[in-house]
Amino acid sequence: MDNALYVGLSRQMTLRRELDVVANNIANANTTGFKVEDLMVRTEQAKPAKTLDGGSAVKFVLDSGVARDFTQGAMTKTGGDFDLAIEGKGFFHVQTAGGDRYTRDGRFTTNPTGQLTTQSGHLVLDDGGGPITIDPTLGPVNVGKDGVVSQGAVRVGKIAVVRPDSLASMAKDGDNLYRNTTNAALQPAPDAAVHQGMLEASNVQPVIEITKLIEVQRAYESVAKMMDNTSELSRTAVERLGKAN
Repeated sequence: MDNALYVGLSRQMTLRRELDVVANNIANANTTGFKVEDLMVRTEQAKPAKTLDGGSAVKFVLDSGVARDFTQGAMTKTGGDFDLAIEGKGFFHVQTAGGDRYTRDGRFTTNPTGQLTTQSGHLVLDDGGGPITIDPTLGPVNVGKDGVVSQGAVRVGKIAVVRPDSLASMAKDGDNLYRNTTNAALQPAPDAAVHQGMLEASNVQPVIEITKLIEVQRAYESVAKMMDNTSELSRTAVERLGKAN
């Protein structure tokens, strides 16, 4: 019976973590460039807490990390000169106090010196690794699908759109940013297209996530009920053994 309680507890722990992941997806359903996540679980074999006949080992459920779905989100038109969306695989390259970071959130603006930045003030880098400076005296800003930024006949720079060898190397770093967890530098993404005046919506499907939320809650309650029943059986068995003696 102790084995059932331990296995049930391990499952409750992963369900609670899954509940957090699903709730975070729902909370970011309207976050630009957000990518939906799913909890990965695994089983780990361990010795039984107690066995009378040398039974097989018990398998516990463990949290194995979060999987992220990088499929394209829907494009929404805004008309903003500095609103940019990537179509295809790639990330905008930005510079933060902690180093190079990457994002799909193209809600850009300019700082007091005219440099292109994220909403949080991180510099948006060009293909050479430097900032992009907009001069308001040169007229309207145009961004081509290849990322080239121009004002009239003046080429201001080219927004860097890069991608890793494996998306698994991209880890969340807060503020809708990702960091590269490997030593391999991200390479240009020539197949990706930049669309000006548009933003990429989150790829979260709220109806699916709400359904998952309900399923997780029911599973948690089911495991809790099983553990209560197991505990009651153990208590009853002890009482009967006490009376028999």
